[in-house]
Amino acid sequence: MVDIVRKKKTWTTKRLLTIGGILALVLLIAGSFYFTSGKSRLNVDKERITISEIIKAPFQESIPQNGTVLPLTTIYLVTTDGGRVEQRYVEDGAIMKAGDPILKLGNTSLELSMASASTNVSTMLSQMQLAQVNATQNTVNKQTALANAQLQYAEAERIYSLDKKLFAQNAIGSQEMAQATNNYNNYKQQYELQREILRQDTISRTQQDQQNRESAERAKASLDIVARQVQGLIIRAPRDGQLTSLDAEIGQSKTPGAPLGQLDVLDGFKVRLSDVDEHYINRVFTGQTGTFNLQNDTTYKLKIVKVYTQVTNGRFMVDMNFVGKVPKGIRKGQTLQITLALSDETTAVLVPKGGFYQQTGGNWIFKVSEDGKTAYRVDIQLGRQNTDYYEVLSGLKPGDKVVTSSYENYGTMQELVLNK
Repeated sequence: MVDIVRKKKTWTTKRLLTIGGILALVLLIAGSFYFTSGKSRLNVDKERITISEIIKAPFQESIPQNGTVLPLTTIYLVTTDGGRVEQRYVEDGAIMKAGDPILKLGNTSLELSMASASTNVSTMLSQMQLAQVNATQNTVNKQTALANAQLQYAEAERIYSLDKKLFAQNAIGSQEMAQATNNYNNYKQQYELQREILRQDTISRTQQDQQNRESAERAKASLDIVARQVQGLIIRAPRDGQLTSLDAEIGQSKTPGAPLGQLDVLDGFKVRLSDVDEHYINRVFTGQTGTFNLQNDTTYKLKIVKVYTQVTNGRFMVDMNFVGKVPKGIRKGQTLQITLALSDETTAVLVPKGGFYQQTGGNWIFKVSEDGKTAYRVDIQLGRQNTDYYEVLSGLKPGDKVVTSSYENYGTMQELVLNK
């Protein structure tokens, strides 16, 4: 038997499968390398994105805030001593004049105190008046006694002087002279004693009168206090204004210090920012300004006059007054969109605000290539901000163009292909 030599096939099925597997593996590795190490691209419609230009321009850091219009002056109405609401003279929202009655409260204890104090003062004044009459009569008696003593002393002095001459002439004896001398000395002592008694009485009367006046003044002052408390049971408008937030119903009991309502003085308005983030508490000061637009885009200016440093739920409050003109027709409770300035105006490189910040945090942005066909990621650093712009600290220069619209659908794309 003759052996037949057969030619060996070059492309066997096994070899083809092996080569195919190798090619598939190579393609897999190449694809993996492309997608992990290369730039991932995404085609975007140029008409559906916002492309902005980086500029260098005047810049002032600011934050937007909602402000509420409030009366410039608000007076809170409270009851000092409390009581039961007996009468309401006006309704909430009424325009009041200073002194107009608003409410009448009843307080039996206070009214009894008033009656008792009035009786005590009347009794005291009556007793003091009677004491003054008695003291006056006593003084009159002392003055009469002094007058009698003075008369007797004068007569004894006359006789003494006459007897002294007669005794020198031996016209009278020593016994008669001794009697005249004794009478003279006795009545002189009585006269001087009555003078001292009257002097002491005058001093005592003066001191007693002063004490009586002081006691009367204290009693009247106490009575006036109680009287004012009773008068205070009628709550009156302390100034001209509008009554608001009235909280008092007939028969309702009010404890001392309880709020009854408030009076808005209609002499002007202020604006309160009640939702300022505590992040800015060290950067907000009195004297800083803010602006808002109203009525056909007219710009109005405000100035901070008070900063409430108490932080509640991460927020603090600021009061601002109008500078210059005040919008016509502005009303209490109206909300205004305030732009609050946090710095002076400087020149800076600026990028317009946009949706890109939500996805990038201001750490990077898509920069448009010079030919305008693509946009690629670049790292940036942003600083201060206002309602329209972010301040660019690094990564961009004036004239650069960037995509500022939202990056929500771009995922981890490294480059955008801009299609017309």
